[in-house]
Amino acid sequence: MAPKSKRDPEVIRIGTRASELALRQARLVEAALLARGFRSELVTFKTTGDKKLDQPLTEIGAKGLFTRELEVALSRKKIDCAVHSLKDLPTESPDGLEIAARLEREDPRDVLVVNRLTGAENLEDLPAGSRVGTSSLRRRAQLMAKRPDLEVVELRGNVPTRLSKVETGKVHAAILAAAGLIRLDVQQRITMFFEAPEWLPAPGQGAIAIQVRSDDDRMRELLSPLDHEATSIATRAERAFLAALEGGCQVPIGALVSEAAGRPTLYGMLADLSGRHIVRGSRVLDSRAPESTGEALAAEIRSRGGSSLLVELRQLSKLPAPQPE
Repeated sequence: MAPKSKRDPEVIRIGTRASELALRQARLVEAALLARGFRSELVTFKTTGDKKLDQPLTEIGAKGLFTRELEVALSRKKIDCAVHSLKDLPTESPDGLEIAARLEREDPRDVLVVNRLTGAENLEDLPAGSRVGTSSLRRRAQLMAKRPDLEVVELRGNVPTRLSKVETGKVHAAILAAAGLIRLDVQQRITMFFEAPEWLPAPGQGAIAIQVRSDDDRMRELLSPLDHEATSIATRAERAFLAALEGGCQVPIGALVSEAAGRPTLYGMLADLSGRHIVRGSRVLDSRAPESTGEALAAEIRSRGGSSLLVELRQLSKLPAPQPE
């Protein structure tokens, strides 16, 4: 039996999920490192969220459904960094891990994909009773607020699987992230974009995060030049808003930093599961303290009915009650 070859310590091991979208995102990091003279290799993982496709995300219940396996491997030094969709990362990093860089954000908006046989060109065109697929409570709530006459059905799987379910008529339409379709070069499937601030995406949507060990100075130094400042500032505000509301996939929360009258503004929303009760707010972004902007907007949302809404949501989902202010 031939001896096992030793791994080249100069080759950076990048952890990623095994889906085609995740691989494309990891290859962006791989290419950026190569452009700076560093070789790397991809190490793939299947996460809990990838394996349990027969259950709604809200029923699986744990945090880090698409990130935990990568984070464990990173902590155990089986990989040197992990590449995530930022919206999948819990707002609290595990001890000893941190985000070293956020790549320039792709289009953060949600989009509607429609089966061609419906003849619909936008959300308003969908006939009453049409089945619209999504696994997101945030998307469900916003959809029901606009079109309570539609049937919302659970839609899991990777992006090609969900597109296939639309194409074959298992659902008449689906709501997905624009960024994923663009990165997979299938943006021609987009029927319409949902525009902010009337419709808000998940905090951090469209951004790619690179996670490292906090004590790994070499990796932090290699990756920090890849950090995109505007993306970092915006998503830090959005995720601070999410963290201050103690939200996860069981709470319908949306947030996005967008230009308003030429000024970057953080928009946020918190909804009940039916979309009948939505609390919205906005705050001009302080680029010097983006987390403070997110926290202040969350406090405003809480004061205008958000706190009681959070209690109601946690009772329904059997989550811990939010901590007092």
